[in-house]
Amino acid sequence: MSAPHVFDRRLILRRRRRAIGLGAATFLLDRVAEDMADRLAATLRSFSRGVDLATPGDAIRRALAGHPRLGTLIGVDALADGATAVDGSAAGVAVVADAEILPFADASLDLVVSGLALQTVDDLPGTFAQVRRALRPDGLFLAALLGGATLTELRQSFALAETECEGGLSPRVAPFADIRDIGALLQRAGFALPVTDVDVVTVRYASPFALMQDLRRMGATNPLVERRRVPLRRATLMRAAEIYAEKFSDPDGRVRATVEIVWLSGWAPHESQQKPLKPGSATHRLADALGTKEISAGEKAGPGRARKS
Repeated sequence: MSAPHVFDRRLILRRRRRAIGLGAATFLLDRVAEDMADRLAATLRSFSRGVDLATPGDAIRRALAGHPRLGTLIGVDALADGATAVDGSAAGVAVVADAEILPFADASLDLVVSGLALQTVDDLPGTFAQVRRALRPDGLFLAALLGGATLTELRQSFALAETECEGGLSPRVAPFADIRDIGALLQRAGFALPVTDVDVVTVRYASPFALMQDLRRMGATNPLVERRRVPLRRATLMRAAEIYAEKFSDPDGRVRATVEIVWLSGWAPHESQQKPLKPGSATHRLADALGTKEISAGEKAGPGRARKS
């Protein structure tokens, strides 16, 4: 059974094109690209053929250009002008494709990276599984996507404003995955040594309207299939802005916007990778390592020691 359509993929592309025309706001992507380069630099493995999967723009490919252990990095994007490649000696290869349909043979890649793109795929487990199949043994998947706390202030403000002005709610901010769910999905897709961590960024704006303008310049306005199709009422918009300023402003009058960036990594299994020890295989006692006395489970609790009821 196919995944339900949560995101309007065609609308996302149209809004990305509009953002390019407006002058794209790239500060979050630039931050992710810099962190991506640092994380990859800490990995000693060499990658001869990699893919930058659906990252808007070329920030990651520019940040990884010249990496001493990276060969060709193929740009994969549903926008034709977004699919470019970085190669140390040639123009490289570019592929126009959607993030949910990877056009790569099994075990054909050493590396797949992605920045702030996969939070808007409908079938995230399926995309993870395709990435896993495309990686050679000991290949790396390294990605950043928006997490569940992103734009919580905007979500709350619109919810209160719509309840007051229209007597009900409509989905205006996309749902983002929880870090625990992402870790479980990596394991489910068959990745070894899965790791997730979070970078919480607080961005400050002169007003909620400045935030909304930046979202348009990121191509990141409401992409939900079930979004309300009628224009937003001015009264609702103004009330949402008032609530935002009342609840989420600093003493200097600027408002806060939370962006939660969830980082994930996983490796295609290989026999050389570290394996977890089997239960009961330890050769040293924890008590010895801590320099304490071991008390058996059946020993009677003495004075000052809690007794289990």
